[in-house]
Amino acid sequence: MLWMTRNLSMFTILITPTSNPSRSCQPLLLCFVMEFDPRLLLHGQQYIEIYKPLPASACIQNVASISGLHDKGKATVLEIEILSYERESGELICMNRMAVFLRGLGGFSNSAQPYSYSKHPVNQTSSTRLPKSPPFAVFEECTQPSQALLYRLSGDYNPLHSDPRIAEIAGFSRPILHGLCTLGFAVRAVIKCICGGDQNRIKSISARFLLHVYPGETLITEMWLDGQRVLYQVKVKERSRAVLSGFVDLNLLNSSL
Repeated sequence: MLWMTRNLSMFTILITPTSNPSRSCQPLLLCFVMEFDPRLLLHGQQYIEIYKPLPASACIQNVASISGLHDKGKATVLEIEILSYERESGELICMNRMAVFLRGLGGFSNSAQPYSYSKHPVNQTSSTRLPKSPPFAVFEECTQPSQALLYRLSGDYNPLHSDPRIAEIAGFSRPILHGLCTLGFAVRAVIKCICGGDQNRIKSISARFLLHVYPGETLITEMWLDGQRVLYQVKVKERSRAVLSGFVDLNLLNSSL
């Protein structure tokens, strides 16, 4: 992902091989339901745990499983967990857990008691309560009009991010940016402003996608310190709307902060 390497070359190693929902999740989605319309899929949440520094060069084996399922009436929320191993050593490098919204696919259970199951703690992806105080740090960065076309080179070829016709069917005026791309901007802001440029201080990342981002818009990342945790919120400057929120847990806080 070349767009990540301009100011922080190691950041590509932090996110790219661990968070590709397109390649890891498609087989599970097909097994789950054959009538699923991929044009109506939305990425709702992401949680990442990093267990060791990611190697600059390695063969990664991803093992994916369904970890949660929720009937929301007009939609289904499917949770998928992906464990990433270094193939040669067999060491577990990181874990990804994502929640996707399958719009138009709900109502498969009793409406009085909708089906809901998850094997992981709710607090890992629950909504983040932000402080009312001014943020500790604010970082502003512009996305490029071609941002989604560059990001799809990571392997996520969902046409929602490249085809205006598909974007219109999904309810957007034009193709939108990948949620993980927006998350990449947010975590890069945390690494730059809080971690002193050291990506190895990142222990875990939690994100809740609130609203879409159009390529070319300006992202403002606001950050608050809460012990070893950084709370963050990303806003689109042009529309004054919050699009992403969550937290980043650190292994070690910079002593100068």
